[in-house]
Amino acid sequence: MAKRTTLRDIAEELNLTISGVSKALSGHPGISATTKQRVNEAVARLNYRPNKIASSLQSGQTKIIGVIIPSADKSFFGSIVFGMENIINQNGYSILLYQSHELPENEIKGIDTFIQSSVDGIIATMGKQTINYQHYLEIKKRNIPLVLFDTVNENIPVPTVTIDNYKGGFIATEHLIQNGYKRIAYISGLKHIPIFNERLRGYLDALRKYNIPIEEELIIYGKNTIKSGTECMEKLLQLQIVPDAVVAVEDFTALGAIKALKAQKYRIPEDVGVVGFSNEGFSEHISPSLTTINQKTVEMGEVAARLLFAMSNKANPYDGEPDKIVLEPLLIVRESSLRLK
Repeated sequence: MAKRTTLRDIAEELNLTISGVSKALSGHPGISATTKQRVNEAVARLNYRPNKIASSLQSGQTKIIGVIIPSADKSFFGSIVFGMENIINQNGYSILLYQSHELPENEIKGIDTFIQSSVDGIIATMGKQTINYQHYLEIKKRNIPLVLFDTVNENIPVPTVTIDNYKGGFIATEHLIQNGYKRIAYISGLKHIPIFNERLRGYLDALRKYNIPIEEELIIYGKNTIKSGTECMEKLLQLQIVPDAVVAVEDFTALGAIKALKAQKYRIPEDVGVVGFSNEGFSEHISPSLTTINQKTVEMGEVAARLLFAMSNKANPYDGEPDKIVLEPLLIVRESSLRLK
C-alpha cells in the first residue's frame, strides 16, 4: 500500500515547519501569498489528503450532521434531505444519513452511531412505531444539538419544524366539498401519531363548517401503505351507501385507494374523488393524477438545518425556549378530484 502523504512530508519538501504548512492550508493571515501558493502546489503534487479524524480531535468538531429518516425511497424524505443538504453544505458540513425503517430499535442504533461518531448535531423525524422517546432525551442530556421535523413529540423540548397538518386536512376536505362531493370518507393513519390525528381533526372541522353530517362509518384507520389503502377502500366500498370521495392521510394510502376503486370499475373523479397528502413524486404521474397536499419538503429541510446551526452558535444549545416552526400546507389540484358540480 502506498505511503500516505503527511504534513511533515510537505514541510520537508518545502523546507518549512509543520505549523507553517498547517497555517498556510487554513488560510492564516500571517502566511504570505507566495508561501500559500507553494504549499497548495505541493499538496497537489504529493496528493496530500487531510486526516479528518486528527483535524476533528484538534478542533473538537467533526463537521458532520447526523440525519435520521424512516426511508430514503420516498420522495417526501428525499426532498427534505435535499433541503437540509443545501444549508449544511453551505456551512461547510456533511451529512451522515441513517434510515430507521420506522423501527425504534433502528433509531436507537442510529443515535448510538452518531454519538460514537461525535457528530456536531442531529436532525431526525420519529418513526411511526416510536412511542418511547428516551433515546431522543439522551441526545439533549449530552448537550448535542437536536432538531425534530415532520413527526415530532411535544414532550421532547427541542426545536421542531412541521407542516400545519390540521389545515392540510381541512383544505383537502374543503376542496372536495367545493367540487360537489357530499359523502366524504377519511382513511387515517396510526392513532398514536399526532400529525395524523391533526389531519383527521381538519377533516372533521371542514365537514362541520359546511354542515355535512359526520358519519363514523366513513372514518377508517390504516397503516400508511399502498396495501392498507387498498384494504381500507375495499371496506368503504362495502358500505350500504358508498362514499363519493375520500381523503387519504398520505399519498401511498391514496394510491392504494385508487387501485381498489379501479378494480371495482369506479371512475375517478366522476364516481369517487380522491385527495392524498404529501405530494409524493408519483402523484402527478399516475392516472388520474392525484390531488394532494404539498408539505413544502425542501423548505422543511432547509429550516431544520438552520435551526440546528442556530443552536450550535449558542454557548449552550438548549438555552431559551425551543423554536417551533409551522409551515403552511399548499393544495395541489389535479385530476383525481375535479368533478363537475
